[in-house]
Amino acid sequence: MSNETIVCKFGGTSVADANQIRKVAAIIESDPRRKILVVSAPGKRFSDDAKVTDLLLTSWHLAGQKLDFSEPLQLVSDRYHKIADDLQVDRLQVPLQEMRDELEKLSKGKKSLATRDWMAARGEYLHAFLIARFLKATFVGAGECIFFGDEDKLDPCTYEILAERLAGEGIFVVPGFYGRDKNGEIKTFPRGGSDITGAVVARAAKATLYENWSDVSGLLMTDPRIVDNPNPISEVTYRELRELSYSGANVFQEEAIFPAAQAGIPIVIKNTNAPQDPGTRIVATRDASKSTVVGIAGRTGFTSVTLEKEMMNQQYGFVRRVLEIFETHQISFEHMPTAIDSMSVIAAHESLEPHLEAILEEIQRSFEPERLEVTEHLALIATVGEGMAYRVGIAGRLFDALSKAEVNVRMITQGSSEINIIVAVDGKDYETALRAIYEEFADV
Repeated sequence: MSNETIVCKFGGTSVADANQIRKVAAIIESDPRRKILVVSAPGKRFSDDAKVTDLLLTSWHLAGQKLDFSEPLQLVSDRYHKIADDLQVDRLQVPLQEMRDELEKLSKGKKSLATRDWMAARGEYLHAFLIARFLKATFVGAGECIFFGDEDKLDPCTYEILAERLAGEGIFVVPGFYGRDKNGEIKTFPRGGSDITGAVVARAAKATLYENWSDVSGLLMTDPRIVDNPNPISEVTYRELRELSYSGANVFQEEAIFPAAQAGIPIVIKNTNAPQDPGTRIVATRDASKSTVVGIAGRTGFTSVTLEKEMMNQQYGFVRRVLEIFETHQISFEHMPTAIDSMSVIAAHESLEPHLEAILEEIQRSFEPERLEVTEHLALIATVGEGMAYRVGIAGRLFDALSKAEVNVRMITQGSSEINIIVAVDGKDYETALRAIYEEFADV
């Protein structure tokens, strides 16, 4: 595969109808390096529109219960027929009939290809087939090239097989979202699956760039539902993006970063409806002096369990034994601030609450702490930026901004990489705190 190859993934809204697909064609034609497309199923055309994948799964559920599935399946067929007619290409009669036949078998209790994942993946399969027909491109079936091995992890053979199938001249179209497991059955990726497919294809093709096209012009510095018109992020590193994603930002999924990041392939998030916008570049390294803080993200709904025990720092295995109690109840923790005689374990309240009483009893019995305290309704806010480690006064400015906003900081933690500072505040102060931090660092 040529080193001058750009892999483009187009999300559901980017390929929602014929007009959007024509925009995609114009984008592909504008740069000869754009040789490989990964496409999603058709997304919503308007707010109340039904998603094709939802209709497909509704059909599957009805067929599995031996109920009439014809109505939702007809809506799917009508959607694809309209797109094909508007693009003036042949309808997808054969694959649509195959899908109907498999659902008929399922509804009659016969052996059928129509597993849940097979059905969920039909949206991408059909749409990639149709778009390839429109672009006069080569269709590359994901089920023939993308494989899952043990523990449903991507089989490395995928990269070699994909590279062979994507070699040659012309444009290639690959359906996103799915592959095939070691038993030969169709299996879907988790949420954001087409993004993952795009990154896998980019790595296999040894692409110089992976473009992820959607209906937004890149990432924003913080949550636009809380802060009006937050600044866009022009460039962010893989590490920064992972921190933001983990801390609650609605950004690129972590799994969609790894294949491209491991191969050092930069990612750019672009807007299909405004292709002239620069978007956001995701890279291995950046000039942190240009932007110290890249983003602020947070989540609510946390609970802290704090225990205080004199001389705990001299007891071998103290922290390990505390965490084993949480592990026994299958509770993963978010953060663990410590002091010489105390430690706190912060976890999502939803997972902790059913086991909280038992955990407290075990801690009390095992350690006899001087103090054992539970604090609920906490929010965690992360301020993220590679340049924070090299700029004096960032932490001071952050806490000064919160003080001016009259927000009390309950806990503080900073990762060893020094690219984030996380504060815990009362849930009722979450939005106020997020705005205060953003306003302080919006231009930094």
